[in-house]
Amino acid sequence: MRTQVAIIGSGPAGLLLGQLLHRAGVESVILERRSKDYVLSRIRAGVLEQGTTDLLSKVGVDARLKAEGLPHEGFAIGFANRRQRIDLKDLTGQCVTVYGQTEVTRDLMAAREAAGLTTVYEAEGVSLDAFDGASPRVHWTKDGRAHDLACDFIAGCDGFHGVSRASAPAGALETFERVYPFGWLGVLADVPPCSHELIYAGHDRGFALCSMRSPTRSRYYIQCGSDERVENWSDDRFWDELRHRLDPDAAANVVTGPSIEKSIAPLRSFVAEPLRFGRLFLAGDAAHIVPPTGAKGLNLAASDVHYLSEALIERYADRSEAGLDAYSGRALARIWKSERFSWWMTSLLHRFADQNAFERRMQEAEFIYLEESRAARTSLAENYVGLPY
Repeated sequence: MRTQVAIIGSGPAGLLLGQLLHRAGVESVILERRSKDYVLSRIRAGVLEQGTTDLLSKVGVDARLKAEGLPHEGFAIGFANRRQRIDLKDLTGQCVTVYGQTEVTRDLMAAREAAGLTTVYEAEGVSLDAFDGASPRVHWTKDGRAHDLACDFIAGCDGFHGVSRASAPAGALETFERVYPFGWLGVLADVPPCSHELIYAGHDRGFALCSMRSPTRSRYYIQCGSDERVENWSDDRFWDELRHRLDPDAAANVVTGPSIEKSIAPLRSFVAEPLRFGRLFLAGDAAHIVPPTGAKGLNLAASDVHYLSEALIERYADRSEAGLDAYSGRALARIWKSERFSWWMTSLLHRFADQNAFERRMQEAEFIYLEESRAARTSLAENYVGLPY
């Protein structure tokens, strides 16, 4: 087989990159080690920046987003049973849209299939070869048969544990990481949300987040220990703990019901540098991880793909390598700003086991500053709706 761009990973980053390239007449093949059903079963966040929704519109994959997405002009941030609304529309002129990452993936998959583009699912033992020269190759097996793909470039969009970053030459990659000493216990339930906007709550008992997927489906999270087990959390225990961490009005509006999905996600901040190794480029979770507090994971992957698609399209349209040469620096400049914001939100709203009284007072002072300062709220809002590309 031969193609122009081999894309490793069929999550939103890989699928969006494939669609952007297709619209510009650039060929791609996507390789995914999991099955299609497995990819669609992954429950992820769903707050989309305007830049992300614009990219989905650009590639013609926004019909369901427009019909079913929930535009949000603000959200609430709480501390010690108080709540402050952040008016995104007033402070920035922009808003965000709540639309599940699984639905974004489903829409992009459907568009790729409708265009007759090649995606290989259940590709086992993927390996990358010769990307330090002019003729990269990708190898894998499927159904017991060996396969080989020649290409011009490789886009590593296969996540934190994927083969792409692991294939970088020894000593060529520098990583920066902070692993947080807690996780998020998340519950998905077919109950109406307790608020029409998201609520981020900091509390002595730990962080909580009230979110939604639709007017009838809610997604709630609470901070838990990194060693917690889902089996130890009954639905009743979860609902009781959630209400403890919310202000009285929000707690009174929580509608409980049986969970349809329950899981614990660890939290970490991670960045790899650089993002280019010859003709191999990293994007999305292969390049970085952010704690979900700032709703940046999917959106940061979308901005990576924006930069990378522009560079690849320029290479084929104008025979210029300038965009490819600049990709790592352009993407990392935005990545680090998003990492800072996600770290700040996480530090503000979570309870740390080794936190002393001074650090707790600093969290409270930060929240009071948000209450009293429009400039502080504007800074928060600008980062939340997404910094410009």
